[in-house]
Amino acid sequence: MSCRQTAECQPSNGKAAESTPCACSCGDGANKVEAACCNNTVTAAGEVDTTPARAALLRRGLRLEYLTVGWNVIEGAVSVAAAIAAGSVALLGFGIDSFVETTSGLVLIWRLRAERHAQDLEEIEHLDQRAHKLVGLSLFLLATYIAFDAGKALITEEKPEPSLAGIAITTLSMTVMGWLARAKRRTAQGLASRALEADSFQTTACFWLSIITLVGIALNAAFGWWWADPVAALGMTWFLVSEGRQAWRGEDCGCSGGHAH
Repeated sequence: MSCRQTAECQPSNGKAAESTPCACSCGDGANKVEAACCNNTVTAAGEVDTTPARAALLRRGLRLEYLTVGWNVIEGAVSVAAAIAAGSVALLGFGIDSFVETTSGLVLIWRLRAERHAQDLEEIEHLDQRAHKLVGLSLFLLATYIAFDAGKALITEEKPEPSLAGIAITTLSMTVMGWLARAKRRTAQGLASRALEADSFQTTACFWLSIITLVGIALNAAFGWWWADPVAALGMTWFLVSEGRQAWRGEDCGCSGGHAH
């Protein structure tokens, strides 16, 4: 059958669809691989798009993900160490989330590398969906743990120590995550990649997590408001659940009907 173009799935380069037969269609009945045909992830012949422009964008996407993973490892290690030293629930949740996001970044690196080497897209999508469900489950469990620990800290009045290391790492994280989120969105638009676009939203959520954590630990350090730390941790759970839901859904963002493979 031929690619049937709809308002929801237009080719990213604005050109008309090829009239030659291909193994995909667009619209509400399209699965992820079929929708990929319509946004030029694959050509009208059903082959992976390997044009030089797309290859350059894939390399850029990979570099951004390598940077994300590297930063998250550093951020997570520093945050967890600072959290243990200060007894900070907010910093602990922030640090563990960095390691969960590292896993998500590694999944996307694998996915982009597989696409770059023209592997089977349907298999990639299937494994990608399964991996992101595991990441989503991890975020749900983390949100549950943080909510319990923060609630316990408020009830028992566990007072965390001020953490200059925590203030420094969250301040730096705001800058890094803000830049990465913008760069990923631009690259995702060029690739018409739902996976990279979803990851850019996760990076934006990390930016806001940095702000929430920083506010909590800074108030504690500046005014001795010990309760600001667990309250910030509770605020963090909303973002963790939101990220978990997004990861659980994978790439389904309304363009396709979400049919299982």
